[in-house]
Amino acid sequence: MGKLVCAAAMSHVLGTPKDIEEQAERVFQGMREIGRAIRDSSPDVLVVISSDHLNNFNLGDPKPLAIATAASLQPYGDMGIPTELIRGHSEFAVGFADFVARSNSGLTLAQVDDVKPDHGVMIPLAITDPQRSIPVVPLYINTVYSDSPTPTECWQLGKLLQQYVSKHRAAEERIAILACGGLSHWLGVPEEGHVNEDWDRDFMRQLLGEVPCWVNTLTNKEILSEAGNGGLEVNAWITLAAALPRLQGEVVFYEAIPLWASGMAGVQFTV
Repeated sequence: MGKLVCAAAMSHVLGTPKDIEEQAERVFQGMREIGRAIRDSSPDVLVVISSDHLNNFNLGDPKPLAIATAASLQPYGDMGIPTELIRGHSEFAVGFADFVARSNSGLTLAQVDDVKPDHGVMIPLAITDPQRSIPVVPLYINTVYSDSPTPTECWQLGKLLQQYVSKHRAAEERIAILACGGLSHWLGVPEEGHVNEDWDRDFMRQLLGEVPCWVNTLTNKEILSEAGNGGLEVNAWITLAAALPRLQGEVVFYEAIPLWASGMAGVQFTV
Protein backbone atom coordinates (compact mmCIF):
# COMPACT_ATOMS: atom_id res chain seq x y z
CA MET A 1 0.00 0.00 0.00
CA GLY A 2 1.10 3.56 -0.67
CA LYS A 3 2.01 5.98 2.09
CA LEU A 4 0.65 9.47 2.64
CA VAL A 5 3.78 11.35 3.73
CA CYS A 6 2.58 14.95 3.78
CA ALA A 7 -0.71 16.86 3.59
CA ALA A 8 -1.28 20.59 3.60
CA ALA A 9 -3.62 23.29 2.37
CA MET A 10 -3.03 26.89 1.38
CA SER A 11 -4.63 29.79 -0.44
CA HIS A 12 -3.61 30.01 -4.08
CA VAL A 13 -3.22 33.72 -4.74
CA LEU A 14 -0.61 36.34 -3.93
CA GLY A 15 -1.09 40.07 -4.29
CA THR A 16 1.03 43.16 -4.09
CA PRO A 17 2.70 43.72 -0.72
CA LYS A 18 2.30 47.50 -1.02
CA ASP A 19 0.91 48.98 2.23
CA ILE A 20 0.61 45.51 3.85
CA GLU A 21 4.25 44.48 3.82
CA GLU A 22 4.21 42.67 7.19
CA GLN A 23 1.06 40.70 6.43
CA ALA A 24 2.29 39.79 2.97
CA GLU A 25 5.61 38.61 4.35
CA ARG A 26 3.90 36.38 6.94
CA VAL A 27 1.80 34.80 4.18
CA PHE A 28 4.78 34.25 1.92
CA GLN A 29 6.93 32.79 4.68
CA GLY A 30 4.06 30.51 5.73
CA MET A 31 3.69 29.25 2.19
CA ARG A 32 7.43 28.63 2.05
CA GLU A 33 7.27 26.67 5.33
CA ILE A 34 4.57 24.42 3.89
CA GLY A 35 6.60 24.02 0.72
CA ARG A 36 9.66 22.92 2.68
CA ALA A 37 7.61 20.36 4.59
CA ILE A 38 6.35 18.86 1.34
CA ARG A 39 9.82 18.73 -0.21
CA ASP A 40 11.31 17.27 2.99
CA SER A 41 8.78 14.42 2.84
CA SER A 42 10.38 13.28 -0.46
CA PRO A 43 7.13 12.44 -2.28
CA ASP A 44 7.03 10.36 -5.44
CA VAL A 45 3.86 12.15 -6.49
CA LEU A 46 2.15 15.36 -5.40
CA VAL A 47 -1.64 15.54 -5.76
CA VAL A 48 -2.70 19.19 -6.03
CA ILE A 49 -6.41 19.68 -5.38
CA SER A 50 -7.57 23.00 -6.78
CA SER A 51 -10.00 24.82 -9.03
CA ASP A 52 -9.70 26.04 -12.59
CA HIS A 53 -10.69 29.63 -13.39
CA LEU A 54 -12.48 29.08 -16.73
CA ASN A 55 -9.15 28.66 -18.47
CA ASN A 56 -9.60 24.95 -19.20
CA PHE A 57 -13.23 24.08 -18.45
CA ASN A 58 -16.38 25.96 -19.39
CA LEU A 59 -20.15 25.72 -19.55
CA GLY A 60 -20.00 24.16 -22.99
CA ASP A 61 -17.92 21.26 -21.72
CA PRO A 62 -18.56 21.05 -17.97
CA LYS A 63 -16.41 18.79 -15.85
CA PRO A 64 -17.38 19.23 -12.18
CA LEU A 65 -14.60 16.83 -11.14
CA ALA A 66 -11.54 16.20 -13.31
CA ILE A 67 -8.01 14.87 -13.09
CA ALA A 68 -5.04 15.71 -15.32
CA THR A 69 -3.64 12.54 -16.87
CA ALA A 70 -0.81 13.87 -19.07
CA ALA A 71 2.80 12.82 -18.53
CA SER A 72 3.79 16.47 -18.82
CA LEU A 73 1.76 19.62 -18.36
CA GLN A 74 2.24 23.10 -19.79
CA PRO A 75 1.10 25.87 -17.42
CA TYR A 76 -1.52 28.26 -18.75
CA GLY A 77 0.73 31.22 -17.99
CA ASP A 78 -1.72 33.58 -16.30
CA MET A 79 -0.39 36.04 -13.70
CA GLY A 80 3.00 35.95 -15.40
CA ILE A 81 3.64 32.33 -14.41
CA PRO A 82 6.38 30.65 -16.49
CA THR A 83 5.05 28.16 -19.03
CA GLU A 84 7.88 25.60 -19.02
CA LEU A 85 6.59 22.04 -18.79
CA ILE A 86 6.02 20.37 -15.45
CA ARG A 87 6.03 16.62 -14.86
CA GLY A 88 2.72 14.79 -14.52
CA HIS A 89 2.03 11.26 -13.33
CA SER A 90 -0.25 9.53 -15.83
CA GLU A 91 -0.30 6.15 -14.16
CA PHE A 92 -1.44 7.54 -10.79
CA ALA A 93 -4.05 9.82 -12.37
CA VAL A 94 -5.59 7.25 -14.70
CA GLY A 95 -5.56 4.66 -11.94
CA PHE A 96 -7.45 6.94 -9.57
CA ALA A 97 -10.02 7.90 -12.20
CA ASP A 98 -10.63 4.21 -12.94
CA PHE A 99 -10.89 3.49 -9.20
CA VAL A 100 -13.55 6.19 -8.81
CA ALA A 101 -15.45 4.79 -11.81
CA ARG A 102 -15.50 1.32 -10.21
CA SER A 103 -16.46 2.58 -6.76
CA ASN A 104 -20.25 2.78 -7.18
CA SER A 105 -20.03 6.18 -5.50
CA GLY A 106 -22.01 7.90 -8.24
CA LEU A 107 -19.13 10.32 -8.80
CA THR A 108 -17.67 10.98 -12.24
CA LEU A 109 -14.01 11.95 -12.39
CA ALA A 110 -13.22 13.11 -15.91
CA GLN A 111 -9.80 12.32 -17.34
CA VAL A 112 -8.21 15.27 -19.17
CA ASP A 113 -4.85 15.03 -20.93
CA ASP A 114 -4.68 18.52 -22.45
CA VAL A 115 -5.24 20.69 -19.40
CA LYS A 116 -2.99 23.73 -18.83
CA PRO A 117 -2.82 24.44 -15.09
CA ASP A 118 -3.51 28.07 -14.22
CA HIS A 119 -2.60 30.01 -11.07
CA GLY A 120 -4.87 27.83 -8.94
CA VAL A 121 -2.29 25.07 -9.24
CA MET A 122 0.83 26.93 -10.27
CA ILE A 123 1.21 29.60 -7.57
CA PRO A 124 1.24 27.02 -4.73
CA LEU A 125 3.40 24.72 -6.86
CA ALA A 126 5.93 27.47 -7.58
CA ILE A 127 6.46 27.87 -3.83
CA THR A 128 6.19 24.19 -2.96
CA ASP A 129 8.41 22.83 -5.75
CA PRO A 130 10.31 25.72 -7.37
CA GLN A 131 12.59 23.28 -9.21
CA ARG A 132 9.55 21.48 -10.67
CA SER A 133 11.08 18.14 -9.76
CA ILE A 134 8.08 16.35 -8.20
CA PRO A 135 5.56 14.65 -10.51
CA VAL A 136 2.24 16.46 -10.10
CA VAL A 137 -1.35 15.29 -10.46
CA PRO A 138 -3.81 18.23 -10.59
CA LEU A 139 -7.20 17.16 -9.23
CA TYR A 140 -9.84 19.73 -10.18
CA ILE A 141 -12.89 20.68 -8.11
CA ASN A 142 -15.09 23.06 -10.11
CA THR A 143 -16.04 26.17 -8.14
CA VAL A 144 -16.81 28.76 -10.82
CA TYR A 145 -19.92 27.53 -12.66
CA SER A 146 -23.04 25.52 -11.89
CA ASP A 147 -23.29 22.79 -10.97
CA SER A 148 -20.42 22.65 -8.54
CA PRO A 149 -19.67 19.50 -6.56
CA THR A 150 -21.17 19.63 -3.10
CA PRO A 151 -19.11 19.33 0.10
CA THR A 152 -20.65 15.88 0.60
CA GLU A 153 -19.45 14.80 -2.86
CA CYS A 154 -16.02 16.28 -2.19
CA TRP A 155 -15.85 14.34 1.08
CA GLN A 156 -16.72 11.19 -0.85
CA LEU A 157 -13.96 11.91 -3.36
CA GLY A 158 -11.46 12.42 -0.55
CA LYS A 159 -12.41 9.10 1.05
CA LEU A 160 -11.88 7.40 -2.30
CA LEU A 161 -8.47 9.07 -2.60
CA GLN A 162 -7.57 7.75 0.85
CA GLN A 163 -8.58 4.22 -0.17
CA TYR A 164 -6.73 4.45 -3.46
CA VAL A 165 -3.50 5.57 -1.81
CA SER A 166 -3.66 3.15 1.11
CA LYS A 167 -4.88 0.03 -0.68
CA HIS A 168 -4.07 0.29 -4.38
CA ARG A 169 -0.70 2.00 -4.72
CA ALA A 170 2.70 0.34 -4.53
CA ALA A 171 3.97 -0.20 -1.00
CA GLU A 172 7.02 1.98 -1.47
CA GLU A 173 5.19 4.89 -3.11
CA ARG A 174 5.20 8.17 -1.18
CA ILE A 175 2.27 10.53 -1.79
CA ALA A 176 1.83 14.15 -0.73
CA ILE A 177 -1.44 16.07 -1.08
CA LEU A 178 -1.81 19.84 -1.29
CA ALA A 179 -5.25 21.47 -1.32
CA CYS A 180 -5.34 24.98 -2.77
CA GLY A 181 -7.74 27.92 -2.68
CA GLY A 182 -9.88 29.87 -0.24
CA LEU A 183 -10.59 30.86 2.31
CA SER A 184 -13.49 33.35 2.40
CA HIS A 185 -13.55 35.81 -0.47
CA TRP A 186 -15.98 37.53 -2.77
CA LEU A 187 -14.93 38.32 -6.36
CA GLY A 188 -16.64 40.46 -9.00
CA VAL A 189 -19.55 41.29 -6.70
CA PRO A 190 -20.38 44.29 -4.46
CA GLU A 191 -18.99 42.45 -1.42
CA GLU A 192 -15.53 42.13 -2.99
CA GLY A 193 -12.89 42.89 -0.38
CA HIS A 194 -14.90 41.46 2.49
CA VAL A 195 -13.29 38.67 4.50
CA ASN A 196 -15.23 36.57 7.03
CA GLU A 197 -12.43 35.88 9.51
CA ASP A 198 -14.71 34.26 12.10
CA TRP A 199 -15.97 31.75 9.54
CA ASP A 200 -12.45 31.07 8.26
CA ARG A 201 -11.08 30.34 11.72
CA ASP A 202 -14.01 28.12 12.65
CA PHE A 203 -13.61 26.18 9.39
CA MET A 204 -9.94 25.56 10.14
CA ARG A 205 -10.68 24.53 13.74
CA GLN A 206 -13.02 21.87 12.40
CA LEU A 207 -10.46 20.51 9.96
CA LEU A 208 -7.90 20.35 12.77
CA GLY A 209 -10.22 18.40 15.07
CA GLU A 210 -10.40 21.18 17.66
CA VAL A 211 -14.21 21.30 17.48
CA PRO A 212 -16.76 18.87 16.04
CA CYS A 213 -16.40 18.69 12.25
CA TRP A 214 -19.49 19.25 10.12
CA VAL A 215 -17.87 20.53 6.93
CA ASN A 216 -19.04 17.48 4.95
CA THR A 217 -22.66 18.43 5.72
CA LEU A 218 -22.32 22.00 4.47
CA THR A 219 -24.15 23.07 1.33
CA ASN A 220 -22.67 25.23 -1.39
CA LYS A 221 -25.45 27.72 -0.67
CA GLU A 222 -24.21 28.05 2.91
CA ILE A 223 -20.61 28.51 1.77
CA LEU A 224 -21.67 31.16 -0.74
CA SER A 225 -23.54 33.03 1.98
CA GLU A 226 -20.83 32.89 4.64
CA ALA A 227 -17.60 32.72 2.63
CA GLY A 228 -18.46 34.18 -0.76
CA ASN A 229 -18.35 32.93 -4.33
CA GLY A 230 -14.58 32.46 -4.07
CA GLY A 231 -15.13 30.65 -0.80
CA LEU A 232 -16.40 27.64 -2.71
CA GLU A 233 -12.72 26.80 -3.13
CA VAL A 234 -12.81 25.38 0.40
CA ASN A 235 -14.26 22.27 -1.25
CA ALA A 236 -10.65 21.41 -2.15
CA TRP A 237 -9.78 21.57 1.56
CA ILE A 238 -12.78 19.37 2.38
CA THR A 239 -11.62 16.80 -0.18
CA LEU A 240 -8.20 16.72 1.46
CA ALA A 241 -9.64 16.45 4.97
CA ALA A 242 -11.54 13.32 3.99
CA ALA A 243 -8.33 11.73 2.70
CA LEU A 244 -6.53 12.14 6.03
CA PRO A 245 -6.09 9.41 8.64
CA ARG A 246 -7.16 11.91 11.32
CA LEU A 247 -8.22 15.55 11.61
CA GLN A 248 -5.15 16.99 13.30
CA GLY A 249 -2.49 19.57 12.54
CA GLU A 250 -1.71 23.25 12.92
CA VAL A 251 -2.42 26.59 11.31
CA VAL A 252 0.83 27.78 9.74
CA PHE A 253 -0.54 31.21 8.84
CA TYR A 254 -3.77 33.15 8.63
CA GLU A 255 -4.18 36.73 7.49
CA ALA A 256 -7.41 38.49 6.59
CA ILE A 257 -6.33 40.70 3.67
CA PRO A 258 -9.13 42.80 2.15
CA LEU A 259 -6.66 44.32 -0.33
CA TRP A 260 -6.19 40.83 -1.77
CA ALA A 261 -9.92 40.17 -1.37
CA SER A 262 -9.18 36.99 0.56
CA GLY A 263 -8.75 35.26 3.84
CA MET A 264 -5.22 33.93 3.31
CA ALA A 265 -4.48 30.67 5.12
CA GLY A 266 -2.14 27.73 5.29
CA VAL A 267 -2.52 24.54 7.31
CA GLN A 268 -0.14 21.63 7.85
CA PHE A 269 -1.90 18.36 8.72
CA THR A 270 -0.66 15.43 10.74
CA VAL A 271 -0.28 12.24 8.70
